[in-house]
Amino acid sequence: MNKKLKILLSGGGTGGHIFPAIAIADEIKKRFPDAEFLFIGANGKMEMEKVPQAGYKIEGIDIAGIDRGNLLSNLGLPFKILKSLSRSKKIIKSFAPDFAVGTGGFASGPALYEASKLGIPIFIQEQNAHAGVTNKILSKKAQAVFTAYPKVDGFPAEKIKFLGNPIRSTIISGMQETIAAKEKMGLNKDKLTILSVGGSLGSRTLNNAWKSHFNEIINNDYQLIWQTGKLDYKDIVEETKDVDTRNIQILEFIKDMELAYSAADVIVSRAGAIAISELAVAQKPVLLVPFPFAAEDHQTKNAMNLVEKNAARMVKDSEMQEKFWDTLSEICENENVRKEMSDNLKYFAKPDAAKEIVDEIFKKIIR
Repeated sequence: MNKKLKILLSGGGTGGHIFPAIAIADEIKKRFPDAEFLFIGANGKMEMEKVPQAGYKIEGIDIAGIDRGNLLSNLGLPFKILKSLSRSKKIIKSFAPDFAVGTGGFASGPALYEASKLGIPIFIQEQNAHAGVTNKILSKKAQAVFTAYPKVDGFPAEKIKFLGNPIRSTIISGMQETIAAKEKMGLNKDKLTILSVGGSLGSRTLNNAWKSHFNEIINNDYQLIWQTGKLDYKDIVEETKDVDTRNIQILEFIKDMELAYSAADVIVSRAGAIAISELAVAQKPVLLVPFPFAAEDHQTKNAMNLVEKNAARMVKDSEMQEKFWDTLSEICENENVRKEMSDNLKYFAKPDAAKEIVDEIFKKIIR
């Protein structure tokens, strides 16, 4: 390409929307160091902080989703939408991008809608097994829709490209041999090790499950790397101060996630889109406990895609008391089950997702 590339990206509200957009931008920047990037985000949302931290410019628009808990607060939503459409149009006309990439979230709707109206090629990246409302609408105008699952309801089948979710490069490059990772974490290399992750805030469901099954962990001589999240950390430390926790590492946050993945023999996790994509690359047997209040229950749909391929087991929040320990034990006590699950996870492992997405984009725009 002779001229300087200009790329518009939009996605936000959660890290699951923001970080894939940043990963795609990073991959394009590797190929075209002089390219110019502009993000459009929602004012007051985390992308307004995370995108500049990643080294990219961002413009904010005043947009929000439907507040199902307070219907009266939605009265001003049509005006916000009209205002955000107008603002997006001005930003896009001024920037004049060669193409636009949307990864979901409030801001990507107005941004990509206006880009398509202006004749700019648009591309969608959907992280979940169930299409978000914004991406469903935009897919009709999109050149291609990049997904993390082979079939996603709500998208034109001919536009779907099953390429996976872009994930942190450190997860791809930083995986280590299990025994060495256990030793680095101060764990016994000969003991089966369970890693529990519930996101930065943690999962109260998972935290309560571990509190209920302390004795089983000790009696079975398992090791547990327990990421509690910041909400419950202090209480859990206080509650367990008189308990034998030699085999249990209680951590508020895990900075070196690839080391923890490497040290684990079994992983227990929520079923967020990016978490699942990382778990697939880690290829460790996993028990998924979907967050039941995710939009349109998309975490359960994510989990079911893996369960149907025998790449994971799932226990619903409502079934934790009855099924959690029995399901976990089935995985921990049967090496053949663990091996089969790890092998089947390879189907969902897409370590080159960002590269392959960018390859497809340039196939479409350079003809």
